[in-house]
Amino acid sequence: MWIQQTLRLPAARRGFHLITNHIVDAVPELAGIHVGWMQVFVQHTSASLTINENADPDVRVDFETAMNHAVPESLPYAHTLEGPDDMPAHVKASMMGASVMIPIRNGRLQLGTWQGIYLCEHRDRASSRNAIITINGEPR
Repeated sequence: MWIQQTLRLPAARRGFHLITNHIVDAVPELAGIHVGWMQVFVQHTSASLTINENADPDVRVDFETAMNHAVPESLPYAHTLEGPDDMPAHVKASMMGASVMIPIRNGRLQLGTWQGIYLCEHRDRASSRNAIITINGEPR
């Protein structure tokens, strides 16, 4: 069985935003999957997705700090037409990736106890973002 849904995420400030609940809410068919996979893919070149700690909000702050240290805006980028945060956002998005895969069992995502899915917004003033959610699995 294949299921695919486009999720429009609201505009978010620069940073790391937990979107696990948005994703689960967008695909109620998830409850009917016995075993399978979910892929979430963000359709943008200046945002990314990752799975990590979902409990302590300090993790989100530290992610942003580490990414800004690894990819500073102060480098002499050639691509600057869309502002000083644009090219660093492209680099960060490429480093982190545009998609995540999560196993499904008995109608639930098999994330670890402390894991959540993040939208990593790398622009200062981004618009809303599209995520394509694709499920492939055996019905319950």
